[in-house]
Amino acid sequence: MSDLNLNQLVRQAHERNDYDPLISLMPYARLLGLECLRLGDDAVFRLPANQDNIGNPLLPALHGGVIAGFMEHAAMLHLLMFMGIPHLPKIIDFSIDYLRAGHYRDTYAQCQVWRQGRRVANVAIKPSKPSLSPRHGRTSRSTSLESAVVPRSARYIDIKECEWMRC
Repeated sequence: MSDLNLNQLVRQAHERNDYDPLISLMPYARLLGLECLRLGDDAVFRLPANQDNIGNPLLPALHGGVIAGFMEHAAMLHLLMFMGIPHLPKIIDFSIDYLRAGHYRDTYAQCQVWRQGRRVANVAIKPSKPSLSPRHGRTSRSTSLESAVVPRSARYIDIKECEWMRC
């Protein structure tokens, strides 16, 4: 897909408030069932509870790779949607500390770009539960993740020192 077509697809997704065409560009995001919800100016990404995503059926708990893949794709989609990147960014490094099991239920994540350079951008990924609380429509109960992701000129994402805690 050319850069022009991708920019047009992003613009149409914003106009229609339908981000499925962007998600369909990423086969693993499609496989996971990743969804994007708009809450005002923010985007919240949702990983629906799915039996195929369970890693430990005794608890049941989400597979760690599913959680990591969900976070990576949320960061890539966020950059694509809000930073004007004309191509799909690529992950170059990713590390995560699992503080406890990911419970089998719908999982949400919210992203925020902290720093953006010419080749690398830092993104915070916050696992959260969306709530339309009176406080500016922000999500409640979130834990911050420090990560680095790729911006306009480069095609790489560098995510470091991540912690994951379920809400």
